[in-house]
Amino acid sequence: MLTIDTLKAFGANTDEGMGRCLNNEAFYLKLVKMIPQDKNFSRLYDCIGSNDLEGAFEAAHALKGALGNLSLTPIYNKAVELTEYLRNRTQMDYAPLVSEIKALHSKLIELCSD
Repeated sequence: MLTIDTLKAFGANTDEGMGRCLNNEAFYLKLVKMIPQDKNFSRLYDCIGSNDLEGAFEAAHALKGALGNLSLTPIYNKAVELTEYLRNRTQMDYAPLVSEIKALHSKLIELCSD
């Protein structure tokens, strides 16, 4: 079950995230529960798989914003790193970084399951 404590254990800065939600815990948790289904995750994975760096950048940038607003720090930090590489169209193997994002995404899905 998703709680402030489980999010803190995940590494989220819940105080900051809750502050953006007017310290309304129910609202904050509702928004966090929406993140795992964000279509930008699948878009990111698909675009990286097909070497569509422009599409991958757009998806990573959108995720960065959503994750940052809710202070989901561990996955946000990885999204920031990926976004900057993609912004610069860095020619590299994106698989290791995307794997880290996928693992954190899976953990978040698990946390949000009721």
